[in-house]
Amino acid sequence: MTRTGGRLLIDSLLANGITSGTCVPGESFLAILDAIYEVNGTEGEPDFRLVTTRHEAAAANMAEAIGKLEGRPSVCFVTRGPGALHAAIAVHTAYQDGTPLILVVGQVATGVRGREAFQELDYAAIFGTTAKHVIEITDADRVGEHVARAVHISVSGRPGPVVIVVPEDMLAALTESHPIVVPPVTASAPGDELASVIDLLSRAHRPLLIVGGPKWSTAVGDDVMAFAERNAIPVAAAFRWQDAVDNRNSHYVGYLGLGADPALRTAMQEADVVVALGARLDDPTTDGFRLLDEGAPDRIIAVIVEDEAEAVRTFIPDLVQISSVQAAAARLAVAVLPESAERSERVRALRARYEAYRTPPVVQGPVDLARIMQQVREALPDEAIITNGAGNYTVWIQRFFEFRRAGTQLAPRNGAMGYGLPAALGAAVARPGTPVVAFAGDGCILMSGSELATAVRERLSIILVVVNNSMFATIRMHQENAYPGHVIATDLENPDFVAYGRSFGAEAHLVTSTEEFGPAFATALEHEGPTLIEVRTDPLQLSPDRRLLEQVGTR
Repeated sequence: MTRTGGRLLIDSLLANGITSGTCVPGESFLAILDAIYEVNGTEGEPDFRLVTTRHEAAAANMAEAIGKLEGRPSVCFVTRGPGALHAAIAVHTAYQDGTPLILVVGQVATGVRGREAFQELDYAAIFGTTAKHVIEITDADRVGEHVARAVHISVSGRPGPVVIVVPEDMLAALTESHPIVVPPVTASAPGDELASVIDLLSRAHRPLLIVGGPKWSTAVGDDVMAFAERNAIPVAAAFRWQDAVDNRNSHYVGYLGLGADPALRTAMQEADVVVALGARLDDPTTDGFRLLDEGAPDRIIAVIVEDEAEAVRTFIPDLVQISSVQAAAARLAVAVLPESAERSERVRALRARYEAYRTPPVVQGPVDLARIMQQVREALPDEAIITNGAGNYTVWIQRFFEFRRAGTQLAPRNGAMGYGLPAALGAAVARPGTPVVAFAGDGCILMSGSELATAVRERLSIILVVVNNSMFATIRMHQENAYPGHVIATDLENPDFVAYGRSFGAEAHLVTSTEEFGPAFATALEHEGPTLIEVRTDPLQLSPDRRLLEQVGTR
């Protein structure tokens, strides 16, 4: 079969199980768009679903979210220069979150490379520190090989993003080559190797098991909690991996990271054995690495990771076990440790503290975000997906929303604003029929709010909750802490968000009290298509426990 390089690229993606993608159309990859047109034909369901967004950052974030949910890469197509740079945020998110993603970038023709042609960039230099690999195709006959390689690299070890750069002439060139299917790769199951970790835990008096990470599943979480329940081991979630285990379990004791309970941070410092299963002990999880540096003198830290390069990336642990999370969890599920009254009492105390911490504090003003989070939880099934970007509003989600199944929390661990709405679109594509709720601050939403047009066009039933306090609250909080009274650049002048949502064709509601939220949310759940709910909150309430006036005095 003779086909263009663009057609071979699409055929190769399909052959490797990648059936959807996102884009903002660009002239540098017209041959790819034409190939998708040919593959899909004019009748019936498309073989390759292509979603056109209004901004490359949103297109790439949407594809990243699909990769998170499916465990295989989705693909985002962007044009050269500005298009690729717009998508760079999502590449960074995928790199830090361990998400498989393929970014295909159109490139200038090979005959003008190196002459600073229109929109030309060196993508190996641009993405060299945020992608697992950058591939530039210089031979159309090798397109199938390179696509297979990109898929393999994106899912092997710790997953991550791969960038494929394709010059225009390579996409238009004819080739008789065929797609190549990458073989599945699985980590070897641990045998007695995990015995050293189990032995550590059997001798521990104050253990802590920290969970999360790529390739996690509900089955893995169930195995981990079966081990925890049998052996009185407290389990904490790493930053924004709260969906790793059922938060209702009596041995789940909370999450580490931004907005975490100080008591749990203390518990990590006081632990004599800390085991990280699949989770990176990264900056947010360890409070700027302080919890690693200031632990008990006799503390031992063990990590169980699939990718050897990850074992010593953030610090040097005392023990490393190379294993997939699936195999390690299955081994732990049948492990039996000696009984320990001290461990049992510690689990009860930490769980009680967790339940107290997620009890909503008394707040001033008509809107109580903590109660709203509880209303959202009560109205949704366990499999519903929650997304968010970055900002102080996310602390209410992390602290008061109870996650119950893996794959239900889509949140950028690199703190990227504007992520929540496009991630929700990706979730709606990947999990049709599953309720999807996106949270965004008033500063966060206007970085991707135009994607409401995409939601309407694609008929995606998502609920967007905009938390409006008329400021960049996270920065304002740090500003007040470091430079009290010197307020600059953090106040916001916002549009009428209800009118904004309706202008795209979405349903929209305004909520100015806690009592108004429940009926608005119930209506949104019944609506087919996108709904925006604006929740106007007290700008003085910077976080669940801190009000602005308490920090700077009366003005």
